[in-house]
Amino acid sequence: MRKGRIERKTAETAIEVEVNLDGTGNYDISTGIGFLDHMVEQFSKHSLIDVTMKVQGDLHVDQHHTTEDSALALGQAIVDALGDKGGIGRYGSAYSPMDETLARVALDISGRPYLVWRAGFTQEKLGEWDTELIEHWFHSVAQTAGLTLHIELLYGTNNHHICEAIYKGFARAMRAAVELDPRKGGAVPSTKGQLGG
Repeated sequence: MRKGRIERKTAETAIEVEVNLDGTGNYDISTGIGFLDHMVEQFSKHSLIDVTMKVQGDLHVDQHHTTEDSALALGQAIVDALGDKGGIGRYGSAYSPMDETLARVALDISGRPYLVWRAGFTQEKLGEWDTELIEHWFHSVAQTAGLTLHIELLYGTNNHHICEAIYKGFARAMRAAVELDPRKGGAVPSTKGQLGG
């Protein structure tokens, strides 16, 4: 089993994250932000990556540090679990429909962090979560997981559906990218012999 574990403690947050890339989509999420919990649960369920995430953040200030640091820690745990990345699919993409909404997510576990974000929201909050932080969550996870990540909302009007379609698309793309391809025989999927750098 490819497992990763990260403990991250700062003056702003205390976080423990564990992932199992070869899991079944089991999750135990507690960030203190209900809608963020719901989205990380969706990520776990649809990627089949088991995720345990416990966050104690300075929510009396605002949600920024908890949102950012939870994503940074998740990305670090995924990298820890991937090891040298030998045998992985590397690339993943998914179209994700949810009622009137359609999102498209494509990614490369390249070791070169980059986010292209072509989505947006027409309300300031989903539950109690500030929607301006959603793009930042994806930027943060791409940064530490070393993802080239493209997220595009093709169309949609319901903000809940937009967010959930994006997270489910991210999950399905990650599932494809981290899965082992037996034909590769454990080789790193790059002509350079390594990913990143």
